[in-house]
Amino acid sequence: MKKCIYCKKEIDENSVIDFCNDCGKGVWGEKMFNTIVKSMQDARERGDLMQGSVETNYPRMSKRM
Repeated sequence: MKKCIYCKKEIDENSVIDFCNDCGKGVWGEKMFNTIVKSMQDARERGDLMQGSVETNYPRMSKRM
């Protein structure tokens, strides 16, 4: 399990963020927190979070033009 970078509470290993919901909402407010999470989830779906990764288990990206 990953831990929140602020309070060290355990968070889901598959979370796109490195902080818990409580801390995220406390730092940015609920609306901005939800926007950040949605943007990060969208980036992961596009494969943008894997840039620079040395892992080989990720699906290949198609060429974009």
